[in-house]
Amino acid sequence: MALEKVITYDYEIRSEFKQIQERQRTAIVEDGVELSFSYHRRVLAPDADVSGESDEVKGMASALWTDEVKAAWAAKQAEDE
Repeated sequence: MALEKVITYDYEIRSEFKQIQERQRTAIVEDGVELSFSYHRRVLAPDADVSGESDEVKGMASALWTDEVKAAWAAKQAEDE
């Protein structure tokens, strides 16, 4: 009777600003049978500091957040203020 916590991640890229939506799924498994699970979501915008993130998130940010995308995001933020 061994309990195990299994954490997995999946990602979606949203909007013209290439925001990275991360969904963390935490499952509790006993002897190979899932007993329960929960989700936690968060969104990373092009002005986010990803230096402490996983290599997967860093790679997506590097590929998606071009100077053009960052400038458009900054202009949108200034417009909203």
